[in-house]
Amino acid sequence: MRKIVLVMVIFIGVTACKTNPFTGKKVLNFYPNSQIFPMAFAQYDQFLGENNVVKGTAEAQMITKVGQRISSAAERWLTANGYPGYLQDYKWEYNLVNDKTVNAWCMPGGKIVFYTGILPITQSETGVAVVMGHEVAHALADHGAQRMSAGTIQQIGAVAGNVAIKDPKTRNMFNQAYGVGSTVGLMLPFSRGHETEADRIGLQIMAIAGYNPDEAAELWKRMKANAGGNAPPEFLSTHPSNDTRINNLTNWAPLAREEAKKFGVTTFN
Repeated sequence: MRKIVLVMVIFIGVTACKTNPFTGKKVLNFYPNSQIFPMAFAQYDQFLGENNVVKGTAEAQMITKVGQRISSAAERWLTANGYPGYLQDYKWEYNLVNDKTVNAWCMPGGKIVFYTGILPITQSETGVAVVMGHEVAHALADHGAQRMSAGTIQQIGAVAGNVAIKDPKTRNMFNQAYGVGSTVGLMLPFSRGHETEADRIGLQIMAIAGYNPDEAAELWKRMKANAGGNAPPEFLSTHPSNDTRINNLTNWAPLAREEAKKFGVTTFN
């Protein structure tokens, strides 16, 4: 059994790498689009069927408009940087759901939801573009598949430990320590890295789409005010702290403007 687990780990390490076009780095991902997209699309349709989707209002139309501009900008960037056809399997969809939750999310393959609860914080089309750019970036960078891949590795590590440790008491101690250690030391930093990456990619794409990247830091200042000091410590969170995000976005905004200039965009909404 130990040999089987070892072979699985080696196989994954050798075969499960994919290049992130925005960073040029190899990432852990052994779930192909052909496998993960249909599952995501089905879950998205089920969610829409079970929730109050807002249709035909000015706000709903704005969500679609911004989403189309952001995804179009992403396709322009990918084509210009040697990745034509990268989005051929994506089925972009942007929906507004009547819910007081301050949130938005994106599923693999480009299925995006905004909750009405986030609109008082976005305040404007440009504010929506900040959030939209971030969510689109998650889809572009295959963050969903990467999280699933990391979760599988975490499970393999647990199986390997339980196979190797014969003493029940020692095995229980291992399981407790491994559960906390792999979450705080691996999974949470992994998630925070994705959020930071999505912030940077999203900022760049929103600028190419013609939206002012300076608004990103301002939006997160409003997010921080809305949270009211209730956020957990950064090392125990799936997301970077609000202060970290504000500092990052402030520093990256000039770089996003420079990237937009390459596409002839010099003025912003």
